[in-house]
Amino acid sequence: MNYWLVKSEPSTYSIDDLKKEKQTFWSGVRNYTARNNLKAMAKGDICIFYHSVKDPAIVGLCKVVKEHYQDPTTDETAWVVVDVAFLEKFKKVIPLGEVKNHPKLANMELLRQSRLSVQKVTQEEFDYIILLANGK
Repeated sequence: MNYWLVKSEPSTYSIDDLKKEKQTFWSGVRNYTARNNLKAMAKGDICIFYHSVKDPAIVGLCKVVKEHYQDPTTDETAWVVVDVAFLEKFKKVIPLGEVKNHPKLANMELLRQSRLSVQKVTQEEFDYIILLANGK
């Protein structure tokens, strides 16, 4: 299993939207690196859900339930989506400022490639984020 971070502006699609719908396809990716990350996702992989732009923060988890296929929002064959299902909304969100202050997260792609909408996350980074979300 691998770990990822997916970003969405909460005004466009929030963790609450995913919780309500239970499952969605992750669309709108128009960056080749992010697209390649979507293609690398496997069924069962876990994604950290990140709200971007206004009050940026890690807010919950979702899981890949269907591997990549053609993005139905475009006719351009270069772009793909994966289906994700809601797993959890964190009781304690982790603001971007807090992520920046933790040395164990200093190498996260979130801090190095801030505009990338789909990013890899290491096992160690994922485990530490879960600790923070649980208030530890």
